[in-house]
Amino acid sequence: MDQFRRIQAGKTGDIHMVLFKDKKILDDTVLDEIKSEIMTLIGKASGPDMLLDFGNVEFMSSAMLGLLGTLHRKIAAGHGRLKMCNIRPEIFQVFKLTNLDKLFSIHKDAPTALATFT
Repeated sequence: MDQFRRIQAGKTGDIHMVLFKDKKILDDTVLDEIKSEIMTLIGKASGPDMLLDFGNVEFMSSAMLGLLGTLHRKIAAGHGRLKMCNIRPEIFQVFKLTNLDKLFSIHKDAPTALATFT
């Protein structure tokens, strides 16, 4: 399992799993570190399938939504798939209000999300 400062990364089969370590993803420094760490992970794979686990995240800024959009485009360009899980109801509301729940594949938990990669 790869260790980073802001994310915990591992693999299940060919699927990269990313768990955010921070409870609050609010400031630009944290966002820049998360972006750098995930891009490093993506750089190691061609057309990666990736599952982002928000289980620890209690708050996140709107800038994080922009980062998720960037990740979605980059992964899709490499013919990979991006899915998300364990998003708290109050954060999911932001996805719904911005219609991002229609863009992103969001699931209740990791096992449910992993099953959709087949």
